[in-house]
Amino acid sequence: MITTVKKLLTNLCVLAKDKKAWLALIAGLFLTLSYAPFNLWHIAFLSLGALLYCINPLANGKDAAKRSAKYGFIFGLGWFGAGISWVHVSIATFGGMPLIASLGLMGILCAYLALYPALAAWLSTRLASGPYSFVCLLLASIAVTEYLRGTLLTGFPWLSFGYTQTDSPLNFLAPVIGEFGITLICVLIAFALYRLISKDIKPLIVSVAVLIGLYFIAGNSPVKYQDKTIKTVLVQGNIKQHLRFEPSEFWNTMSKYQDMTRLHWNADLIVWPEAAVPELEALATQYLSGLDSAATFNNTALITGIVDYQYDTRNIFNTLIVLGKKEPSDNEGHYQYLGHNRYQKHQLLPIGEFVPFQDLLRPIAPLFDLPMSSFTRGDEVQDNLRANGLNILPAICYEIAFADLVRGNYRSDSDILFTVSNDAWFGDSHGPHQHMQIARMRALELQRPLIRVTNTGISAVYDPIAKSQLSMPQFKADVLEANITLIQGDTLYSRLGNWPVWLAVLLLTVIGLIRKTKANA
Repeated sequence: MITTVKKLLTNLCVLAKDKKAWLALIAGLFLTLSYAPFNLWHIAFLSLGALLYCINPLANGKDAAKRSAKYGFIFGLGWFGAGISWVHVSIATFGGMPLIASLGLMGILCAYLALYPALAAWLSTRLASGPYSFVCLLLASIAVTEYLRGTLLTGFPWLSFGYTQTDSPLNFLAPVIGEFGITLICVLIAFALYRLISKDIKPLIVSVAVLIGLYFIAGNSPVKYQDKTIKTVLVQGNIKQHLRFEPSEFWNTMSKYQDMTRLHWNADLIVWPEAAVPELEALATQYLSGLDSAATFNNTALITGIVDYQYDTRNIFNTLIVLGKKEPSDNEGHYQYLGHNRYQKHQLLPIGEFVPFQDLLRPIAPLFDLPMSSFTRGDEVQDNLRANGLNILPAICYEIAFADLVRGNYRSDSDILFTVSNDAWFGDSHGPHQHMQIARMRALELQRPLIRVTNTGISAVYDPIAKSQLSMPQFKADVLEANITLIQGDTLYSRLGNWPVWLAVLLLTVIGLIRKTKANA
């Protein structure tokens, strides 16, 4: 035991004297400034360039690969430690755990996520020989590890590099190659800047050529505005999180949303946030039928979030339902309990909506036994919601970060990308801003107007062609009226998804391995 402790302390001392380790950590920490709400998108290239300097693409062999993995891991600790620090706001406020325990849990989460950049750094250094085979294999390795990060253990695709460019000049790439492709473009540009230190301009030339080619592809997009504008109303209730699932507060919450909507029935579409109606759907049918009649009488439709507990199967779904008119010509409402015009959340949030190994974890702390943490998954592919003649592409909360899931439910006749959330869990942190940034990226990829409504904000509408956003203040009960011009036409990304990027990754892998083989011949 004493020997192990001495060895650990010795390794920590060596690490503390490693200047590259400190640079990798600082680069990861500063990468957070590239994301919302800071939006200093150019820092992403500098941070990635600093990581490449630490890794040193000219080095090779097992020892070099181990050093690269070390720096990749340290970079990841900074990247996720600062980038998802908002998760700790939720754990500390609602988790019911001692501070040391909640910090330890955050440390475990960040260390797990840091394994992915460590693996990418190790693979690219281990397999490469020379800077050009390295960059080919680095791009391939990052593609694979980012895919794994967004898939394994239900996935956590938050803070991908591509999101740093949501509001940068490079966002023209989103309808062509998606956020996944932009992630690789960020790495390519960072490598080109790193090689300028050695006065090697070839990677820069390649980067510029790739961007020019993609620019011309983007310029031939068939996407354009329709000759149709709709009026929408977003209702943000700002209900305190600790009151949301208190039965004594259900009617107060439902009345508040009803009252806030009362003066705004003259819209084409009205939207409420995730679980805005806190009562179980089966117990709220009278309330919902009243809203259904009011919406129909006023020639509109209302979409709201609600929890649906089905007593016969004991399944519980995080649901969106449509009240009021399905088609403009309707004279009657169409709401009925368990009707087809609904959406059930598929991608559930770990701990918040389901607890893995729940028999083991639930007794440990209140964090693992939160209200409404036993949801059932809806189908992966579901029909768009139909509301007052509009086809609404839905995503609930965390789902908006899963590009393949959102694209899988996209149709050529989808009119609006609609997402709801309850970011009250994360207080006044940068989490809700990142969440909105991710939603904007989905709108850019599919080129459909975005409506996002949440309990405490950020609630907003976003036009992906004009790249303009209209929002209401956070932490305020408020109503936002907005006119939205509909868009038609399919993007290259909506048709092909990530397949072109994966083909490029396969080609890069082959090129990188061929160069390595020739170098070793």
